[in-house]
Amino acid sequence: MQTNLADFIKDSPEGQEADAILRTCVHCGFCLATCPTYQLLGDELDSPRGRIYLMKQMLEGEPVTQKTQLHLDRCLTCRACETACPSGVRYGRLVDIGRGIVEKKVGRGAAAGAMRYALRQTLPNSKLFSSLLRLGRGIRPLLPGSLKDSIPPKAKEMQLAGAWPPARHARRMLVLEGCVQPALAPNINAATARVLDKLGISLIKAENAGCCGAVSYHLNAQQEGLDYMRRNVDAWWPYVGNAMEINARQERGGVEAIVMTASGCGVTVKEYGHLLRHDPAYAEKAAHISELCKDISEILEAETQVLASSINSLPVNPKKSKLAFHSPCTLQHGMQIRGVVERILIAAGFELTVVPDAHLCCGSAGTYSILQPELSQQLLKNKVTALESGSPACIATANIGCLMHVRGGTSLPVSHWIELLDERFVKSAHA
Repeated sequence: MQTNLADFIKDSPEGQEADAILRTCVHCGFCLATCPTYQLLGDELDSPRGRIYLMKQMLEGEPVTQKTQLHLDRCLTCRACETACPSGVRYGRLVDIGRGIVEKKVGRGAAAGAMRYALRQTLPNSKLFSSLLRLGRGIRPLLPGSLKDSIPPKAKEMQLAGAWPPARHARRMLVLEGCVQPALAPNINAATARVLDKLGISLIKAENAGCCGAVSYHLNAQQEGLDYMRRNVDAWWPYVGNAMEINARQERGGVEAIVMTASGCGVTVKEYGHLLRHDPAYAEKAAHISELCKDISEILEAETQVLASSINSLPVNPKKSKLAFHSPCTLQHGMQIRGVVERILIAAGFELTVVPDAHLCCGSAGTYSILQPELSQQLLKNKVTALESGSPACIATANIGCLMHVRGGTSLPVSHWIELLDERFVKSAHA
């Protein structure tokens, strides 16, 4: 694609990056078949190719309107188009740049701006979110229908955080606790710690680490998002140091990986190096943090032999072992990790059902389910139908946002897959 960027953007780092991305697009249209919003709405401006065209116009100095903003807002940033694209267009990065520019040129109405500000102040603050969630659940029966639906009830299958093993192994890894996950599903990280403990790895927390920065960054408060990223780099650096080899880190009592149990956080932390590359104080550190960032499935895949020997070969109840796995967009498209969780679960004795259109988004997409509820609910209905089509006993996923969203659309139990693996270890230990 030929480009001629306007003076206001062409010499900036964002402009140069956007120009390079635009030039890789060849208008082939392969992305249309994988785009959830295009499939629902049938409007090419609600497809990656159409949005790229709108962003190209904007970057070349054409007038920017609320219509441009609407079509960019409707994008889930699921990045399924990146998986399908034969030219390697980094669409997710381009839409972040485009949204930031639109926000400055068009702005928001008072109500929309207040909603986004409230989300940025609430979701990344784990203590505030936990307090508000407890309050909301307490008064939930008294609220009107639409407001009641926005507060997730405490699900029957939700487990309290179990015991966290002490740090007793030479091998150590850090974990990102996340912002909403500790309140909504506190057992996920505890289950991860127990599984890794079985494999001879201690999972530890960094006290000052917090939100990964994705919420603010994708709501166009990009400097605010970068500040969250810098805070995490500072929190993790004492555990990581300048050692580049695993053995060196172990000798210094350091960690060999930073484990992500929410794929939405994982895809962001893996991009710290890119997003902070122009910051002289953080560029090198952020790049090293991104290198150390691993989804929990990557850790367990690397420990295949130890994992296999740790799982008892006792038969399990076929009815309870049949499950549907929903692979989050951030896992399969963002981090390009496909089939790994499925292989681990099968090795652990679970029977996985076939999920039609498994590449399509469930509609959660961070804050999308709040800001675009109608489209989100349509996508949820389609996803639940696909997940339930194989008659599973339960549904597993790998991201807290997807977990809560899918749980709201089905009567089946929905869990993080690491919790199911943890239960399998427990059953084996007591058999």
